[in-house]
Amino acid sequence: MLILLPPSETKRDGGAPDTALDLAALRFPALTEPRTAVLDALGLLDEDPQVAARALKLGPTQSHELERNRAINRSPQLPAMDRYTGVLFDALDAQSLSVGAREFAGRHLVVHSALFGLVGALDPIPAYRLSHDSRLPGVSLQRTWRDAIAAELARETFVLDLRSESYVDMGPAPSQAAYVRVVSADGDGRRRALNHFNKKSKGLFTRALLEAGIEHSDAASLTAWAAGAGFDLTVADGGELELLVA
Repeated sequence: MLILLPPSETKRDGGAPDTALDLAALRFPALTEPRTAVLDALGLLDEDPQVAARALKLGPTQSHELERNRAINRSPQLPAMDRYTGVLFDALDAQSLSVGAREFAGRHLVVHSALFGLVGALDPIPAYRLSHDSRLPGVSLQRTWRDAIAAELARETFVLDLRSESYVDMGPAPSQAAYVRVVSADGDGRRRALNHFNKKSKGLFTRALLEAGIEHSDAASLTAWAAGAGFDLTVADGGELELLVA
């Protein structure tokens, strides 16, 4: 089972002393070549801060993001699940997980990064700024990642896909994947997708999965577990999973 999360725009600073980026230390070694290409293209933006700010869609108060990218090859590393912040990752609260849950995450939790492709939860990565819609010189993120990531995901027996649709487009999951959509119901029982609470609910759901430590083989196993764990998770039309929240 692979639990697949989207990344976050925001990252935690800092990391382990005397560490630096090492692509050989990341999971999915078949992605080393596209990772190198994207890193090289990102490095070209260092030559002109104004061009870099436009390419990365940064405002005047976000100049520190440019410095992060300039230091990307020498800045200290943190496990990916600890590096990302924001609503989803705050709800996941990776640093407070039990030892067993973190070990399970190391085997089964993956984040889809615009910079590194797929990274394991415990893969050491630096703080950086790059989004799915960033524009790099000479490199299309969509073309670089789409087939490479799809090929990696196709090797998995079951993928639980909690990504946003923009990242799904940048690396489609295989037919055996289960895409999760967070919804709420109105007084008449009609369901609608959520935005802010979508991220929080995915973080809490992922945390419960990691703490339970069960390797589900399909959607039926997952929904059966969810019912006992207090989550309203059902199979909707088209095979998507709907996580109903109040």
